[in-house]
Amino acid sequence: MKFSFRQFVVPNLRKRLAFMLPAVILMGFFISLLIEVDWGIDPASFMNLNISHAIGLSLGNTGVIVYGLMLIFTFIFGHYMIGFGTIANMVLIGYTADFCRWIWATTGFHEFIQDGIFEIRLAIFIISIVSFVITAAIYMNAQLGIAPYDASAAIIAKWMPKIPYFIVRITWDFATVGIGVVAAQFSPDGMQGSLIGSIVMSILIGPAVQLIEKPLRKIL
Repeated sequence: MKFSFRQFVVPNLRKRLAFMLPAVILMGFFISLLIEVDWGIDPASFMNLNISHAIGLSLGNTGVIVYGLMLIFTFIFGHYMIGFGTIANMVLIGYTADFCRWIWATTGFHEFIQDGIFEIRLAIFIISIVSFVITAAIYMNAQLGIAPYDASAAIIAKWMPKIPYFIVRITWDFATVGIGVVAAQFSPDGMQGSLIGSIVMSILIGPAVQLIEKPLRKIL
């Protein structure tokens, strides 16, 4: 099979878009809060955040560049995974996070979080993590293509059929965090985000999304 734009047109497209687009935007919103709390973010955002500070670009612009390279890889080896959701994830999450962080800085919410008591930061962190997992599951259940980041991991796993997928995925996430650590060495601002927190999320986010995916599928 060759790539075709027809694969973007699926049954119940409007309904799927109605679930997918708000979910992707909300993912960016909750990532912005996780960045502000600074206790850890998902591996892809950790990598992009540190690369963005190293090269002096916004998180949104960095995401488009990094995911653009992964999209080329996906187009060559797994074009059937590409859809509207692929593009939305690649573009909207980073720019939404940038916009929200601009609002947090403008309104003083950034200082409120940074100077807030432990209980407030903990509450924001827990709410953001749980909400991010739920919105990520909604995005995936829309089945309009997957993110270039996730597609790349799936392609690599397909090349290694004897290795369980979860091992390939965790290795991929760890490698992503490693790239973020290397990028931080070239950043004048130092490392962005919690390394330990991001490593923990590398292990937990995937299983958490899978855990709620089944009941969500029935609801959606």
